[in-house]
Amino acid sequence: MTISTPHTTPSEPRSQDALLVASLLHLMSNYTTRGDGEQPCIKLASVIERHLCALSRLPNIDPVLRATCEQLADQWAVVVDAKLPPPAPTRQPLLARFMKGGWAGKTAPLAG
Repeated sequence: MTISTPHTTPSEPRSQDALLVASLLHLMSNYTTRGDGEQPCIKLASVIERHLCALSRLPNIDPVLRATCEQLADQWAVVVDAKLPPPAPTRQPLLARFMKGGWAGKTAPLAG
């Protein structure tokens, strides 16, 4: 069975908007269908957030759909941020540690 719409033919290219919505639905479905005990993929959540942001920025999008995409993008951003590992502590350069006396216990005392 073939479903055709009155405004498009099989030879016409699909709308970029429709492709974006279709890919977003596919990504969201895959995010929720993980195996037993598998954690949701953070990269997939990040891609979903980016697709929602892209949809919300389309120039001719319906205002209700734009607002929904913006709200969902914010919610997915929270999911992504919560799953990211904490940043590694930054180390000071060697000279800065030496000048602060961070090496005091590692050097021999100077004869005075």
